[in-house]
Amino acid sequence: MKLLAKWLLSATALLAVAYLYSGVEIKSFSAAMIAAFVIGLFNAVLRPILVVLTLPVTVLTVGLFLFVINALMFWSAASILDGFHVQGFGAALIGSLIYSALGIVIDSALQRLFPNH
Repeated sequence: MKLLAKWLLSATALLAVAYLYSGVEIKSFSAAMIAAFVIGLFNAVLRPILVVLTLPVTVLTVGLFLFVINALMFWSAASILDGFHVQGFGAALIGSLIYSALGIVIDSALQRLFPNH
């Protein structure tokens, strides 16, 4: 149940990003659902590999390079999906920052709703 709620709220967060920032476009809620799934999949599979491969750069930048990795995941998802468009890397960086901030709020709310999971 928690996973389904997170997915729905993440899709809603993507719609909020598109509403708040003109560099990100989402055509519909179903496109947002697919995009949230793909971003989650990329973050679960590709992000850990990229974090390990770029560890020296991440250490040199005191962790700031992780923002670049997040933007790459966001931008990559937009590049392979219809209905989800990001207008370049700068827009992906800003969009991923907003999406991450909303994700923190979502995780906090879900932790309170589902405390034992």
